[in-house]
Amino acid sequence: MSEPSAVTDPADPRLADYADLTDVELRRRREPAEGLFIAEGEKVIRRALAAGYGMRSMMLTAKWLDVMADVIAAVDAPVHLVEPQLAEQVTGYHVHRGALASMARSPLPDTVDLLAAAPRRVAVFEDIVDHANIGAAFRNAAALGVDAVLLTPRCADPLYRRSVKVSMGAVFQVPWTRLRSWPQDIATLRGAGFTVAALCLSERAITLDELAARDDERLALVFGTEGAGLAPGTLAAADQHVRIPMDAGVDSLNVAAASAVAFYATRPR
Repeated sequence: MSEPSAVTDPADPRLADYADLTDVELRRRREPAEGLFIAEGEKVIRRALAAGYGMRSMMLTAKWLDVMADVIAAVDAPVHLVEPQLAEQVTGYHVHRGALASMARSPLPDTVDLLAAAPRRVAVFEDIVDHANIGAAFRNAAALGVDAVLLTPRCADPLYRRSVKVSMGAVFQVPWTRLRSWPQDIATLRGAGFTVAALCLSERAITLDELAARDDERLALVFGTEGAGLAPGTLAAADQHVRIPMDAGVDSLNVAAASAVAFYATRPR
């Protein structure tokens, strides 16, 4: 247990992990390089700890001391007590949840090992750069029983603060890793026994209902961006093209909505 200590200088090096949280490009480069991510709010902090992530430090305003007392007592990490105005100076925004924690990242699992531990369904997201969409997709995966998530190299960071917040901590629940060579990694999915189904609009696409009726033993659902869709190489390598039937002249959904529909439709019977 560490006794909370007051910090009054926004330039204090003890608060360096929390500096400039609104600078997306800076944080995208810095956090993975330094092996940290930021958990915001009581529930998210608790879920990160429950998932086994180690805490580097915590920054709290006074009204959260009682709420987080059990966490403070349980962790061996410094707790920085700050005024709300100072928290805003450091982070760049109004920290209305009043509790932030700097957490240590864990090494990502090997793709082959992750697939071996995934009994039925995995999701693959290709080049999804929007952090909110990634967070929502992870929340869908957790809620609808997807065994694992795989991200292509250019995807947004699931542990970025915005992704974690939108996912409500679901990024800590669903096993995930980042692929290294896409779409060549489709061969790895197929080698692990997965049928690779690309969600797309193409002339040879079957409906999602038809895919669900096949009840493939192991299924990898691949999603791209709403605008550009999946890359030609991905579509060429996939085992199956799949479309979500839609009405009223709508031809596509964003990745968060599409993944929720596909995850529910293909849930194990």
